[in-house]
Amino acid sequence: MRLQSWSDAWAAWRNRLVSSPRFQHWAAGFLLTRPIAHASADRLFGLVAGFVYSQVLLACVRLKLLDLLAEGPLNAKQLAEAMDLPSEGAARLLAAAQSLGLVEAAGPERYRLGLEGAALLGNAGLQDMIAHHALFYTDLADPVALLKQGGGQGQLAAFWPYAAYDKPDESGFEATSPYSRLMAATQPMIAADILHAYPLGGHHLLMDVGGGAGAFAIAAATETPSLKVRVFDLPAVAGQARLAFSTAGLDARAEALGGNFLTDDLPAGADIISFVRILHDHDDATVMKLLTAARAAVAQNGVVMIAEPMSAAPARDPMAEAYFGLYLFAMGRGRARTPRELTSMARQAGFSRIVNKPTRTPMLVRVLIAYP
Repeated sequence: MRLQSWSDAWAAWRNRLVSSPRFQHWAAGFLLTRPIAHASADRLFGLVAGFVYSQVLLACVRLKLLDLLAEGPLNAKQLAEAMDLPSEGAARLLAAAQSLGLVEAAGPERYRLGLEGAALLGNAGLQDMIAHHALFYTDLADPVALLKQGGGQGQLAAFWPYAAYDKPDESGFEATSPYSRLMAATQPMIAADILHAYPLGGHHLLMDVGGGAGAFAIAAATETPSLKVRVFDLPAVAGQARLAFSTAGLDARAEALGGNFLTDDLPAGADIISFVRILHDHDDATVMKLLTAARAAVAQNGVVMIAEPMSAAPARDPMAEAYFGLYLFAMGRGRARTPRELTSMARQAGFSRIVNKPTRTPMLVRVLIAYP
C-alpha cells in the first residue's frame, strides 16, 4: 500500500467525491453549489471542445470573416458570397463564431463584430499566428505518437530552420523567409509590452540577437530616437533586416550582421543585448552558452535583456506548460523556463544582479534585465 501525505489523502477524498455521478447530480441542483458546478462543467467542456473552437477561429481567419465585418454589419447572404461558402456552411460558421463572441447578431440574419472579434482584428500578428497554427495542429494530429516519438520531425521543425537543420547558417532566403515574416508580424504586440516594461532611453546601442527581420529593433529605434540598433542573425535573415531598416528610414542608425549565434562569438560594442523570444527555443546547454557569450560581448556598463514567455510553475500556467510546452516539444527543442531558472542560469554565466521587470501581459512575455 502506498504511503500518503495528508494532502494526498485529502486530494484522494476530494477526487472520489467529485467523480461520483451522484454527487455531481446533487451539486448541479443545490442552490449553493450550483454556480460552482456549472462553472466547473463549463471549464471541463471547454477542454473537451477546445480543438473545435480553435478550428472555428482558424476558419474565421482564413475566410477573413472579421475583416469583412470591420467596416460594419453585413447580412448572412453577403457574408456567404464574400467568403465563397454555401449558405448552410456560412450559417454554421456564423452561429459558431457568434457563440464564441467573435461576431454578434445585429438583427435577423445580420452580423457585426463581437468583442472578441474586435480585439483579435486589432492585432494582425495574432491572426498570423492563428493561421500558422495549422502546422501545429498537423503535428498534434496524434499527440500520443508525438509524445512517444519525440518532436523535431514534423511541420513545425521544417518551418523553423534552426530547429530542423544541422547547419542553420547555410539556410537561404526561401527557408528563412516564412518564419521571418511570422516573427515580424507577431513582434509588435510583444515589442510594445517589452519597451513599456524597460524603456531604452538610457542606452546607446541595442543588439538584438536572433532579431529576425528587425521588427523589435525597429520598434526600439522608433520609440527611442537617440538609440542605434543592430540585429545579429543568420546571413539570409540579416539581409531581410537590412531591407526592413532601409524601408523604415533607419539606415543611419541600424545595421544587420550575419552569423550563427550558436557557433560564432557575439559582436561586441552594444550596451544592451536582447534575447527576444530566443532562449525558450533552446536546451539548457545552449542557453548557458548564449548567456555566457552575451556576458562577454556586452559593454561593462551595459545589460542583457531576456524577454519571452516564462513559466509560472509551480502555479498552474496553461499557456507556458500546455501551449508552449507542446509547441516547443513538437518543434524539437526548448521549453518555457521560470524566472527563477533563468535568473540562476544568468548568475552562472557571470551576471551579478538580475531584475524582474513586470509586463502588462505576463502570459505572453516577461522581462528580466541582467547586470554584469
